[in-house]
Amino acid sequence: MTDRLRAVRGHLVLAAVGLACVFPIYWMYATSLRRPGDVFATSLLPWPLSLGSYREAARELDVVGLLANTAVVAVGVAVGQLLVALLAAYAFAAYRFRGEKLLYLAMIGTWLIPFQVTMLPNYVLLYQAGLLNTLAGVILPQLLSGVAVLLLRSHMRSIPGELLEAARMDGRGSWGTLWTVVVPVLRPALAALAILLFVTAWNEYFWPAMVLQRSGAVIQLGIRGFLGTEGVRWGPLMAASGLACLPVFALYLVLQRQVVSAFVRSGLR
Repeated sequence: MTDRLRAVRGHLVLAAVGLACVFPIYWMYATSLRRPGDVFATSLLPWPLSLGSYREAARELDVVGLLANTAVVAVGVAVGQLLVALLAAYAFAAYRFRGEKLLYLAMIGTWLIPFQVTMLPNYVLLYQAGLLNTLAGVILPQLLSGVAVLLLRSHMRSIPGELLEAARMDGRGSWGTLWTVVVPVLRPALAALAILLFVTAWNEYFWPAMVLQRSGAVIQLGIRGFLGTEGVRWGPLMAASGLACLPVFALYLVLQRQVVSAFVRSGLR
C-alpha cells in the first residue's frame, strides 16, 4: 500500500509540473484565438473564437518567409553542430594520442566562455568576410558546441570496445566503423541532441539581431515588430509566437520515440 501511495504521489507531482509547463503555451494560443477586444479576458476558454490576430500577423509579416529563414538557420546550426560533435567525440572516445586530455578540456572549455566575450570578434570577422546580413553569417560561428561533444563522447564511451574491434576485424576502417556501427547505436542519443540543438538555434534572438540587422529576416526579429513604443499588440504577438512554435512541436512528434529511448538508456547505464 505504501508503494502504491508513493506512486500516486509521484504521478500527482509530475501531473502538476506538466500542467505548469503546458499552461503558458495553452494561454498563448488561447490569447491568439480571442477577439481583439477580448485579448485581456481572463476566461480559460477563448469564446467566441476569432482568427483576427492571425490575419493581422499574416498581413504585417511574411510569416512563411520568416519561418523558412529561421528553419534554414536552425537546421544549419543543428546539423553542423551535430556533425562536428560526432566527429570530435568519436576521435576522443576511440583513439588515444598525445595531448588528448588537454585538447578535450580546451574544446569543452569553449562551452564555459560567455557569448559576450566572443560576439564582437565574430562580428568583426563576419564584417571582414562580407557575411553580415546573411544567413551564413548567423550559422558559421555557431558550428561548434562543446556540450554536444561532451554528451556524445559520454555515450560513445559506453559502447563495448569488443563491438568496435569486431568491426575493425571485419575490414571496416575508422570512417566505416563510425557510420555503420557507432551511429546506429547512438541513434536515440543523436535524435535527442538534435532536438536540443535545433530548439536552441530556433529560439536564438540576440545573435541573429546583431548579424542580420533587419526585422524581416527570421521569425524572432519579425515578432519584435509587435512590441511598439505605443504598447504591445498582444493578439498578433501571440499569434506569430504560436506559429513560431509549430515547427518545434512537429520535430518533437517525429523524434519522440528516439528521445524517450535515449532517456531510458541513460537511466539504465
